[in-house]
Amino acid sequence: MQNEGKDLPERTYQYGRRVIHLFEALPQTKLAQTLGLQLLRAGTSVGANYREADRARSKAEFISKMGDSLKELDESSLWLRHIHDSQLVAPERLHPLRKETDELIRIFVTIIKHARSE
Repeated sequence: MQNEGKDLPERTYQYGRRVIHLFEALPQTKLAQTLGLQLLRAGTSVGANYREADRARSKAEFISKMGDSLKELDESSLWLRHIHDSQLVAPERLHPLRKETDELIRIFVTIIKHARSE
C-alpha cells in the first residue's frame, strides 16, 4: 500500500495533493472542469476538516469535524465515479485514487464509531 506507515494528517494532505494533480490532468472541456472543480473542493477539504477535528475542544466537535471529513470523502467518491464513467481520464489513472478514497472512508467510519462508543 502506497500510504502504509503515514499518519492520518499526512495521508489526508497527500490525498488532497493527488486530487489536485488529477484536476490538473483533466481535459479542458466544460464537463471535465465542472466535475473536476467539484472533486477539487471536496477532496482538498478532507485534510482541512481532519485538521479541525484534530484540534477539537470537545468530543462532540471532534465527531462533527470527522463527520465533515467523511462527507467530503463520500462526495469525492461520487465525483471520481462521474469522472470515470464519463471517460475523462484513463481508468488506471483513477483506480489508485478511488482505492485510497475507499480506504479513507473505512478509516473515518471506524474512528467515528469508536469515538461515539467511548
